[in-house]
Amino acid sequence: HVQLVESGGATVQAGGSLRLTCITSGPSVSRKALAWIRQSPGKKRDVIASVDTGGVRTLYADSVKGRFTISRDSAQNRLYLQMDSLKPEDTGRYYCAASGPDFVFTLEKRYFSYWGQGTQVTVS
Repeated sequence: HVQLVESGGATVQAGGSLRLTCITSGPSVSRKALAWIRQSPGKKRDVIASVDTGGVRTLYADSVKGRFTISRDSAQNRLYLQMDSLKPEDTGRYYCAASGPDFVFTLEKRYFSYWGQGTQVTVS
């Protein structure tokens, strides 16, 4: 089955940078779109960035556009999120996710069927 394991979360100062990594494994994961989903305190989980199977097309939520970069290395089974110019409102738990069947390339959470356990990012 698909497994996703995130790492790289930390406490950083506003204006700083951080890179999150997700190790992916399981059947056909290289043929699935991948995403980063964030849950900030008191808020619901939102997809903030997604990347297609080829690593070419990307989508970003307005809140992170221009500051975050999603990328994948399918040969190494890795998904990354480079986060720059971090703000306190970026604080939250970040989850790696993979698409399920009948996927539509959007930022809609319902299309991502597989999730990791998350990694915590705190921006002070």
